[in-house]
Amino acid sequence: MSAALSEAAPVHVVAAALIDADGRVLLAQRPEGKHLAGYWEFPGGKVEPGESALQALQREILEEIGVRVASAEALIRIPWRYSAKQILLDVYRVREFVGVPHSCEGQSLKWVPAAALDPAEMPAADHPVIHALALPDRYLITPEPGADLGAFLAGLDAALDRGVRLVQLRALQLEEEKLRTLAAECLTRVRAAGGQLLISRRHDLVEELDLDGVHISAAQLQSLQERPVSLRRWFAASCHDARELQLAQSLQVDFAVLGTVAPTLSHPGQVPLGWDGFSALCAGAALPVFALGGLVEGDLPAAIERGAQGIAGISAFWELR
Repeated sequence: MSAALSEAAPVHVVAAALIDADGRVLLAQRPEGKHLAGYWEFPGGKVEPGESALQALQREILEEIGVRVASAEALIRIPWRYSAKQILLDVYRVREFVGVPHSCEGQSLKWVPAAALDPAEMPAADHPVIHALALPDRYLITPEPGADLGAFLAGLDAALDRGVRLVQLRALQLEEEKLRTLAAECLTRVRAAGGQLLISRRHDLVEELDLDGVHISAAQLQSLQERPVSLRRWFAASCHDARELQLAQSLQVDFAVLGTVAPTLSHPGQVPLGWDGFSALCAGAALPVFALGGLVEGDLPAAIERGAQGIAGISAFWELR
């Protein structure tokens, strides 16, 4: 790659994940003659000089598909490098718009259920957007189960009743048969609530127990040579710095947790990132990132404002007794 390309400012691009009342997402097909022709993408375009990202989004969506954006919320910002150029992609979730989307520039359009978005027919830079759309903004990491597994399951039920839909079962000290039994029971409860269950570290159990994915440690991240689960399962990782985030991307990690953001009792010697440090690292990551460490549910708006998918944690979502 030439020095000129590596030093060139990225092209700032905006896109809208336009969502209708049925939960479908609008895609536009890139026309012949353009980069990545034939691929389906979220509609949008370049930010012009003097425009804010939101102003550019409103203009591009009106010009491209003939609707007015009534409100938009930031979903994810993705720095991406293609062989010929670099882009900075700001994606907004748009649920409120005025008008009926139609082709204003001759491109084909289609509505696709969010769960049916296919990475194979979309540009690589849009793949993290698919994940961000599918992920909630709260990620529960369970405490280590004690001797009373009934009490543990009651705690899980309580978290699900409060709306948690993404759960990591962290049970590192259970003997094998108890772990398998507990994982199966947790999966039943999480699925019944419409949620998804990942297991901590044990990627070897994901397919066998039909779990929704695995969450690996930073140490595991550095020892793996390839993605350990299929693309149908979530692959998540714990990260603490830019190097680990880059490694996660190279291994096709779907989302990461990054921390610690604030001081925690569990890591008394670890210097927290703070919101500024978290935001700077998140800005360089091309995947959804949850903020972790010393946070409570009330920190969710602050996390999202700084580029996070949401927040992850134990005590933030689990009633410790």
